[in-house]
Amino acid sequence: MTQVFKIVPTTQKYDWGKIGLSSKVAQYAAAAKIPGFTLDEKAPYAELWMGTHPSGPSRLAGSDTTLKEHIAAYPELMGEKVVSRFRDAGAADGNLPFLFKVLAIEKALSIQTHPDKKMAEALHKEKPDVYKDANHKPEMALALTPFTAMCGFLPLNEIATYLSATPEFATLVPATIATKFIVAASSADPSSPEAKTALKDLFAALMTAEEAIYKSRLADLVSRYEAGGACEQEAGVKDLVLRLNSQFPGDIGVFCAFVLNYVKMQPGEAIFLAAGEPHAYVSGDIMECMATSDNVIRAGLTPKLRDIPNLVSGLTYGAGDASRHMVKPAAFDSAAHTALYDPPIPEFSVLQVLIPSGESETHPLIEGPSIAIVTEGKGALEWAGEKLGVAEGDVIFIGAGTGVKLYAGEDGQLAVYRAFVEAS
Repeated sequence: MTQVFKIVPTTQKYDWGKIGLSSKVAQYAAAAKIPGFTLDEKAPYAELWMGTHPSGPSRLAGSDTTLKEHIAAYPELMGEKVVSRFRDAGAADGNLPFLFKVLAIEKALSIQTHPDKKMAEALHKEKPDVYKDANHKPEMALALTPFTAMCGFLPLNEIATYLSATPEFATLVPATIATKFIVAASSADPSSPEAKTALKDLFAALMTAEEAIYKSRLADLVSRYEAGGACEQEAGVKDLVLRLNSQFPGDIGVFCAFVLNYVKMQPGEAIFLAAGEPHAYVSGDIMECMATSDNVIRAGLTPKLRDIPNLVSGLTYGAGDASRHMVKPAAFDSAAHTALYDPPIPEFSVLQVLIPSGESETHPLIEGPSIAIVTEGKGALEWAGEKLGVAEGDVIFIGAGTGVKLYAGEDGQLAVYRAFVEAS
Protein backbone atom coordinates (compact mmCIF):
# COMPACT_ATOMS: atom_id res chain seq x y z
CA MET A 1 0.00 0.00 0.00
CA THR A 2 1.39 3.38 -1.01
CA GLN A 3 1.06 6.41 1.26
CA VAL A 4 0.66 8.94 -1.57
CA PHE A 5 -1.71 8.59 -4.53
CA LYS A 6 -3.94 10.57 -6.86
CA ILE A 7 -7.65 10.84 -6.22
CA VAL A 8 -10.50 11.98 -8.47
CA PRO A 9 -12.56 14.93 -7.16
CA THR A 10 -16.17 15.71 -8.04
CA THR A 11 -17.54 18.86 -9.68
CA GLN A 12 -20.74 20.62 -8.65
CA LYS A 13 -22.85 22.82 -10.93
CA TYR A 14 -24.82 25.47 -9.03
CA ASP A 15 -26.37 28.54 -10.59
CA TRP A 16 -24.01 30.88 -8.74
CA GLY A 17 -20.90 29.34 -10.34
CA LYS A 18 -18.70 30.89 -13.00
CA ILE A 19 -19.49 29.88 -16.55
CA GLY A 20 -17.36 27.45 -18.55
CA LEU A 21 -13.61 27.93 -18.53
CA SER A 22 -13.90 31.25 -16.72
CA SER A 23 -14.28 28.99 -13.65
CA LYS A 24 -11.21 27.63 -11.87
CA VAL A 25 -13.31 24.54 -11.13
CA ALA A 26 -13.74 23.83 -14.84
CA GLN A 27 -10.11 24.71 -15.58
CA TYR A 28 -8.78 22.19 -13.06
CA ALA A 29 -11.27 19.48 -14.04
CA ALA A 30 -10.38 19.90 -17.72
CA ALA A 31 -6.64 20.02 -17.09
CA ALA A 32 -6.72 16.83 -15.01
CA LYS A 33 -9.00 15.08 -17.50
CA ILE A 34 -11.37 13.96 -14.75
CA PRO A 35 -13.17 10.81 -15.97
CA GLY A 36 -16.66 11.62 -17.15
CA PHE A 37 -16.03 15.37 -17.22
CA THR A 38 -17.09 17.06 -20.46
CA LEU A 39 -16.79 20.83 -20.57
CA ASP A 40 -19.97 22.76 -21.28
CA GLU A 41 -19.02 26.36 -22.00
CA LYS A 42 -22.53 27.49 -21.03
CA ALA A 43 -22.70 25.66 -17.68
CA PRO A 44 -21.91 27.16 -14.25
CA TYR A 45 -19.05 25.28 -12.56
CA ALA A 46 -19.30 26.23 -8.90
CA GLU A 47 -17.40 23.75 -6.73
CA LEU A 48 -14.71 21.07 -6.86
CA TRP A 49 -14.98 18.69 -3.89
CA MET A 50 -11.99 16.78 -2.51
CA GLY A 51 -12.66 14.42 0.37
CA THR A 52 -15.02 11.80 1.74
CA HIS A 53 -18.32 13.71 1.89
CA PRO A 54 -21.11 11.31 0.82
CA SER A 55 -22.67 13.90 -1.51
CA GLY A 56 -19.50 14.07 -3.61
CA PRO A 57 -17.00 11.40 -2.58
CA SER A 58 -13.55 11.35 -4.15
CA ARG A 59 -12.36 8.09 -5.65
CA LEU A 60 -8.94 6.59 -6.19
CA ALA A 61 -7.61 7.35 -9.67
CA GLY A 62 -8.34 4.49 -12.06
CA SER A 63 -10.68 2.79 -9.59
CA ASP A 64 -14.29 2.77 -8.42
CA THR A 65 -13.10 2.61 -4.80
CA THR A 66 -13.99 5.69 -2.81
CA LEU A 67 -11.40 7.43 -0.68
CA LYS A 68 -13.50 6.68 2.40
CA GLU A 69 -13.55 2.96 1.61
CA HIS A 70 -9.80 2.91 1.06
CA ILE A 71 -9.02 4.76 4.31
CA ALA A 72 -11.38 2.46 6.22
CA ALA A 73 -9.48 -0.54 4.84
CA TYR A 74 -6.12 1.04 5.71
CA PRO A 75 -6.69 3.12 8.88
CA GLU A 76 -2.99 3.91 9.16
CA LEU A 77 -3.63 6.45 6.38
CA MET A 78 -5.77 8.41 8.85
CA GLY A 79 -3.39 7.97 11.77
CA GLU A 80 -4.18 6.78 15.29
CA LYS A 81 -4.36 10.26 16.81
CA VAL A 82 -6.82 11.55 14.22
CA VAL A 83 -9.00 8.43 14.47
CA SER A 84 -9.12 8.83 18.25
CA ARG A 85 -9.75 12.61 18.20
CA PHE A 86 -12.48 12.52 15.53
CA ARG A 87 -14.12 9.18 16.21
CA ASP A 88 -17.51 10.89 16.69
CA ALA A 89 -17.19 12.36 13.19
CA GLY A 90 -16.67 8.91 11.67
CA ALA A 91 -12.88 8.93 11.38
CA ALA A 92 -12.73 5.21 12.28
CA ASP A 93 -14.95 4.53 9.26
CA GLY A 94 -12.73 6.47 6.86
CA ASN A 95 -14.42 9.88 7.08
CA LEU A 96 -12.02 12.81 6.97
CA PRO A 97 -12.87 15.56 9.48
CA PHE A 98 -12.52 18.19 6.74
CA LEU A 99 -13.76 18.80 3.21
CA PHE A 100 -11.48 20.66 0.81
CA LYS A 101 -13.00 22.61 -2.10
CA VAL A 102 -12.37 25.01 -4.95
CA LEU A 103 -15.19 27.56 -5.34
CA ALA A 104 -15.74 29.74 -8.42
CA ILE A 105 -18.29 32.45 -7.59
CA GLU A 106 -20.05 34.60 -10.18
CA LYS A 107 -23.28 35.23 -8.28
CA ALA A 108 -23.41 35.93 -4.55
CA LEU A 109 -24.03 33.05 -2.17
CA SER A 110 -26.74 33.34 0.47
CA ILE A 111 -26.61 35.39 3.66
CA GLN A 112 -25.85 32.54 6.02
CA THR A 113 -24.27 31.25 9.18
CA HIS A 114 -23.27 27.86 10.52
CA PRO A 115 -24.32 26.47 13.90
CA ASP A 116 -21.95 25.48 16.66
CA LYS A 117 -21.87 21.82 17.70
CA LYS A 118 -24.58 22.16 20.35
CA MET A 119 -26.94 24.00 18.03
CA ALA A 120 -26.20 21.59 15.17
CA GLU A 121 -27.21 18.66 17.35
CA ALA A 122 -30.47 20.37 18.32
CA LEU A 123 -31.32 21.38 14.73
CA HIS A 124 -30.55 17.90 13.43
CA LYS A 125 -32.85 16.38 16.02
CA GLU A 126 -35.61 18.90 15.32
CA LYS A 127 -35.38 19.09 11.50
CA PRO A 128 -33.30 16.16 10.19
CA ASP A 129 -34.63 16.68 6.67
CA VAL A 130 -33.14 20.20 6.61
CA TYR A 131 -30.14 19.91 8.95
CA LYS A 132 -28.85 16.51 7.91
CA ASP A 133 -26.03 15.99 10.39
CA ALA A 134 -25.15 16.96 13.95
CA ASN A 135 -21.76 18.54 13.21
CA HIS A 136 -20.63 22.15 13.17
CA LYS A 137 -19.16 23.73 10.04
CA PRO A 138 -16.43 26.32 10.62
CA GLU A 139 -14.81 27.28 7.32
CA MET A 140 -11.89 29.18 5.82
CA ALA A 141 -11.71 30.87 2.42
CA LEU A 142 -8.30 31.48 0.81
CA ALA A 143 -8.35 33.68 -2.29
CA LEU A 144 -7.02 32.28 -5.58
CA THR A 145 -8.11 35.37 -7.53
CA PRO A 146 -9.41 38.77 -6.37
CA PHE A 147 -12.27 37.82 -4.05
CA THR A 148 -15.06 39.73 -2.31
CA ALA A 149 -17.28 38.71 0.58
CA MET A 150 -19.50 40.02 3.33
CA CYS A 151 -18.39 38.73 6.72
CA GLY A 152 -19.23 39.60 10.31
CA PHE A 153 -21.05 42.63 11.62
CA LEU A 154 -19.65 46.09 10.93
CA PRO A 155 -18.42 48.22 13.83
CA LEU A 156 -21.51 49.56 15.58
CA ASN A 157 -20.70 53.19 14.77
CA GLU A 158 -20.59 52.39 11.04
CA ILE A 159 -24.02 50.75 11.17
CA ALA A 160 -25.26 53.81 13.07
CA THR A 161 -23.86 56.04 10.30
CA TYR A 162 -25.88 54.12 7.71
CA LEU A 163 -29.00 54.47 9.87
CA SER A 164 -28.51 58.25 9.70
CA ALA A 165 -27.43 58.46 6.05
CA THR A 166 -29.72 55.91 4.39
CA PRO A 167 -33.43 56.55 5.01
CA GLU A 168 -34.50 53.47 3.04
CA PHE A 169 -32.57 51.32 5.52
CA ALA A 170 -33.57 53.30 8.61
CA THR A 171 -37.30 53.06 7.93
CA LEU A 172 -37.13 49.25 8.13
CA VAL A 173 -36.14 49.46 11.80
CA PRO A 174 -38.68 50.65 14.42
CA ALA A 175 -37.67 54.00 15.91
CA THR A 176 -37.37 52.65 19.46
CA ILE A 177 -34.95 49.93 18.32
CA ALA A 178 -32.94 52.35 16.16
CA THR A 179 -32.64 54.85 19.02
CA LYS A 180 -31.52 52.16 21.45
CA PHE A 181 -28.96 50.96 18.92
CA ILE A 182 -27.52 54.42 18.25
CA VAL A 183 -27.10 55.01 21.98
CA ALA A 184 -25.31 51.66 22.36
CA ALA A 185 -23.11 52.40 19.34
CA SER A 186 -21.94 55.67 20.84
CA SER A 187 -21.41 54.59 24.43
CA ALA A 188 -21.28 50.84 24.97
CA ASP A 189 -18.35 48.45 24.69
CA PRO A 190 -19.09 46.50 21.45
CA SER A 191 -18.55 43.24 23.32
CA SER A 192 -20.91 44.15 26.17
CA PRO A 193 -24.26 42.41 26.63
CA GLU A 194 -26.03 45.76 26.04
CA ALA A 195 -24.32 46.26 22.68
CA LYS A 196 -24.94 42.69 21.57
CA THR A 197 -28.62 42.94 22.51
CA ALA A 198 -29.01 46.23 20.63
CA LEU A 199 -27.38 44.70 17.53
CA LYS A 200 -29.50 41.57 17.76
CA ASP A 201 -32.71 43.62 18.05
CA LEU A 202 -31.75 45.76 15.05
CA PHE A 203 -30.79 42.79 12.88
CA ALA A 204 -33.90 40.83 13.84
CA ALA A 205 -36.11 43.83 13.00
CA LEU A 206 -34.40 44.21 9.62
CA MET A 207 -34.66 40.55 8.65
CA THR A 208 -38.33 40.31 9.70
CA ALA A 209 -39.49 43.52 8.04
CA GLU A 210 -42.74 43.22 6.06
CA GLU A 211 -42.11 42.12 2.49
CA ALA A 212 -44.18 44.85 0.84
CA ILE A 213 -42.34 47.51 2.82
CA TYR A 214 -38.76 46.32 2.27
CA LYS A 215 -39.37 45.70 -1.44
CA SER A 216 -40.67 49.27 -1.80
CA ARG A 217 -37.76 50.73 0.17
CA LEU A 218 -35.23 48.72 -1.83
CA ALA A 219 -36.74 49.92 -5.10
CA ASP A 220 -36.42 53.50 -3.83
CA LEU A 221 -32.81 52.91 -2.79
CA VAL A 222 -31.81 51.38 -6.12
CA SER A 223 -33.49 54.19 -8.05
CA ARG A 224 -31.62 56.76 -5.97
CA TYR A 225 -28.27 55.06 -6.48
CA GLU A 226 -28.82 54.58 -10.22
CA ALA A 227 -29.65 58.28 -10.50
CA GLY A 228 -26.35 59.19 -8.84
CA GLY A 229 -27.92 60.15 -5.52
CA ALA A 230 -25.64 58.21 -3.18
CA CYS A 231 -24.28 60.41 -0.40
CA GLU A 232 -20.65 60.43 0.68
CA GLN A 233 -21.25 57.98 3.54
CA GLU A 234 -22.76 55.46 1.11
CA ALA A 235 -19.91 55.49 -1.43
CA GLY A 236 -18.43 52.22 -0.18
CA VAL A 237 -21.67 50.28 -0.34
CA LYS A 238 -23.42 51.63 -3.45
CA ASP A 239 -21.87 49.22 -5.98
CA LEU A 240 -22.47 46.23 -3.72
CA VAL A 241 -26.14 47.13 -3.27
CA LEU A 242 -26.63 47.47 -7.02
CA ARG A 243 -24.80 44.20 -7.74
CA LEU A 244 -26.77 42.21 -5.16
CA ASN A 245 -30.09 43.67 -6.29
CA SER A 246 -29.33 42.83 -9.93
CA GLN A 247 -28.80 39.21 -8.89
CA PHE A 248 -31.60 39.00 -6.30
CA PRO A 249 -34.11 41.76 -7.12
CA GLY A 250 -36.18 42.90 -4.16
CA ASP A 251 -34.45 40.58 -1.66
CA ILE A 252 -34.16 41.63 2.00
CA GLY A 253 -30.61 40.27 1.97
CA VAL A 254 -29.49 43.28 -0.08
CA PHE A 255 -29.92 45.42 3.04
CA CYS A 256 -27.27 43.30 4.79
CA ALA A 257 -24.78 45.49 2.94
CA PHE A 258 -25.50 48.08 5.65
CA VAL A 259 -24.73 45.79 8.59
CA LEU A 260 -21.98 43.41 7.40
CA ASN A 261 -18.34 44.08 6.54
CA TYR A 262 -17.59 44.10 2.80
CA VAL A 263 -14.08 42.77 2.22
CA LYS A 264 -12.02 42.86 -0.96
CA MET A 265 -9.20 40.35 -0.88
CA GLN A 266 -6.20 39.59 -3.06
CA PRO A 267 -4.74 36.14 -3.83
CA GLY A 268 -3.12 34.68 -0.74
CA GLU A 269 -5.42 36.44 1.73
CA ALA A 270 -7.78 34.34 3.86
CA ILE A 271 -10.78 34.73 6.15
CA PHE A 272 -12.10 32.33 8.77
CA LEU A 273 -15.80 32.09 9.60
CA ALA A 274 -16.47 30.51 12.96
CA ALA A 275 -19.89 29.30 14.11
CA GLY A 276 -22.41 32.09 14.50
CA GLU A 277 -20.74 34.56 12.13
CA PRO A 278 -22.98 35.92 9.34
CA HIS A 279 -21.40 35.92 5.89
CA ALA A 280 -21.93 35.68 2.14
CA TYR A 281 -19.31 35.13 -0.55
CA VAL A 282 -19.86 37.63 -3.37
CA SER A 283 -17.37 36.96 -6.20
CA GLY A 284 -14.07 35.32 -7.05
CA ASP A 285 -12.26 31.98 -6.97
CA ILE A 286 -11.17 30.51 -3.65
CA MET A 287 -9.83 27.48 -1.88
CA GLU A 288 -12.30 26.62 0.86
CA CYS A 289 -11.79 24.21 3.73
CA MET A 290 -14.46 23.30 6.27
CA ALA A 291 -15.43 20.75 8.86
CA THR A 292 -17.40 18.00 7.15
CA SER A 293 -21.03 19.06 7.48
CA ASP A 294 -24.01 20.25 5.44
CA ASN A 295 -25.38 22.60 8.09
CA VAL A 296 -26.17 26.03 6.67
CA ILE A 297 -28.74 28.44 8.14
CA ARG A 298 -29.87 30.90 5.44
CA ALA A 299 -31.75 34.19 5.61
CA GLY A 300 -31.39 36.04 2.32
CA LEU A 301 -30.05 36.15 -1.25
CA THR A 302 -31.25 32.64 -1.94
CA PRO A 303 -34.14 30.67 -3.45
CA LYS A 304 -33.51 27.96 -0.82
CA LEU A 305 -35.21 27.57 2.55
CA ARG A 306 -34.77 30.58 4.83
CA ASP A 307 -34.65 29.97 8.56
CA ILE A 308 -34.56 33.49 9.99
CA PRO A 309 -35.51 32.57 13.58
CA ASN A 310 -32.64 30.11 13.93
CA LEU A 311 -30.21 32.40 12.14
CA VAL A 312 -31.07 35.32 14.42
CA SER A 313 -30.83 33.18 17.55
CA GLY A 314 -27.60 31.47 16.53
CA LEU A 315 -25.38 34.51 15.81
CA THR A 316 -22.70 35.67 18.24
CA TYR A 317 -23.31 39.38 17.51
CA GLY A 318 -19.65 40.22 17.66
CA ALA A 319 -19.03 43.50 15.82
CA GLY A 320 -15.86 45.07 14.49
CA ASP A 321 -13.53 45.53 11.58
CA ALA A 322 -13.20 42.65 9.11
CA SER A 323 -9.57 42.21 10.14
CA ARG A 324 -10.77 40.08 13.05
CA HIS A 325 -11.75 37.41 10.51
CA MET A 326 -8.47 37.44 8.61
CA VAL A 327 -6.09 34.49 8.90
CA LYS A 328 -2.47 35.62 8.71
CA PRO A 329 -0.08 33.15 7.06
CA ALA A 330 2.74 31.79 9.20
CA ALA A 331 5.92 29.82 8.59
CA PHE A 332 5.62 26.05 8.22
CA ASP A 333 8.61 24.35 9.79
CA SER A 334 11.66 25.55 7.81
CA ALA A 335 9.98 25.36 4.40
CA ALA A 336 10.98 28.47 2.43
CA HIS A 337 8.15 28.37 -0.12
CA THR A 338 5.24 27.32 2.11
CA ALA A 339 2.78 29.42 4.13
CA LEU A 340 0.59 27.94 6.87
CA TYR A 341 -3.01 29.12 7.37
CA ASP A 342 -4.03 27.77 10.76
CA PRO A 343 -7.52 28.79 11.98
CA PRO A 344 -8.42 28.27 15.66
CA ILE A 345 -10.18 24.93 15.25
CA PRO A 346 -8.85 21.34 15.23
CA GLU A 347 -10.44 20.00 12.02
CA PHE A 348 -8.08 21.51 9.45
CA SER A 349 -5.22 23.76 8.45
CA VAL A 350 -4.13 24.69 4.91
CA LEU A 351 -0.70 25.09 3.33
CA GLN A 352 -0.03 27.32 0.33
CA VAL A 353 3.03 26.08 -1.56
CA LEU A 354 4.56 28.29 -4.26
CA ILE A 355 7.82 26.74 -5.54
CA PRO A 356 9.86 28.66 -8.16
CA SER A 357 10.81 26.95 -11.39
CA GLY A 358 13.43 24.24 -10.93
CA GLU A 359 13.42 24.38 -7.11
CA SER A 360 12.11 22.03 -4.43
CA GLU A 361 10.46 22.10 -1.00
CA THR A 362 10.53 19.56 1.84
CA HIS A 363 7.54 19.05 4.11
CA PRO A 364 8.12 17.10 7.34
CA LEU A 365 5.73 14.31 8.22
CA ILE A 366 2.29 15.32 9.45
CA GLU A 367 0.53 13.04 11.94
CA GLY A 368 -2.70 13.11 10.00
CA PRO A 369 -4.02 12.82 6.42
CA SER A 370 -3.69 15.52 3.75
CA ILE A 371 -5.31 16.37 0.44
CA ALA A 372 -3.40 18.54 -2.01
CA ILE A 373 -4.33 20.09 -5.35
CA VAL A 374 -1.98 21.47 -7.98
CA THR A 375 -3.36 24.83 -9.12
CA GLU A 376 -0.48 25.85 -11.38
CA GLY A 377 2.50 24.25 -13.14
CA LYS A 378 4.04 20.81 -13.28
CA GLY A 379 6.33 18.90 -10.98
CA ALA A 380 6.61 15.86 -8.76
CA LEU A 381 6.14 14.56 -5.22
CA GLU A 382 8.73 12.28 -3.67
CA TRP A 383 8.37 10.14 -0.51
CA ALA A 384 10.00 7.01 0.91
CA GLY A 385 11.88 6.33 -2.30
CA GLU A 386 8.81 6.74 -4.51
CA LYS A 387 7.97 9.56 -6.90
CA LEU A 388 4.74 10.80 -8.51
CA GLY A 389 4.49 13.27 -11.38
CA VAL A 390 1.85 15.98 -10.97
CA ALA A 391 0.38 18.80 -13.03
CA GLU A 392 -2.36 21.43 -12.84
CA GLY A 393 -5.66 19.97 -11.67
CA ASP A 394 -4.19 16.86 -10.08
CA VAL A 395 -5.47 16.03 -6.59
CA ILE A 396 -3.28 13.96 -4.28
CA PHE A 397 -3.92 12.17 -1.00
CA ILE A 398 -1.01 12.00 1.46
CA GLY A 399 -1.32 9.52 4.31
CA ALA A 400 -0.54 10.24 7.94
CA GLY A 401 3.08 10.18 9.01
CA THR A 402 4.46 10.73 5.52
CA GLY A 403 7.13 13.32 4.79
CA VAL A 404 7.18 14.56 1.19
CA LYS A 405 9.42 16.57 -1.08
CA LEU A 406 7.87 18.67 -3.84
CA TYR A 407 9.70 19.57 -7.04
CA ALA A 408 8.75 22.31 -9.50
CA GLY A 409 9.32 21.72 -13.19
CA GLU A 410 11.78 23.76 -15.21
CA ASP A 411 9.12 25.71 -17.12
CA GLY A 412 7.36 27.61 -14.35
CA GLN A 413 6.16 27.88 -10.76
CA LEU A 414 4.49 24.93 -9.06
CA ALA A 415 1.51 26.06 -6.94
CA VAL A 416 -0.06 23.57 -4.53
CA TYR A 417 -2.69 23.94 -1.80
CA ARG A 418 -2.63 21.26 0.88
CA ALA A 419 -5.30 20.76 3.54
CA PHE A 420 -4.50 18.59 6.54
CA VAL A 421 -5.56 17.63 10.03
CA GLU A 422 -3.11 16.86 12.82
CA ALA A 423 -4.63 16.01 16.17
CA SER A 424 -2.41 16.74 19.16
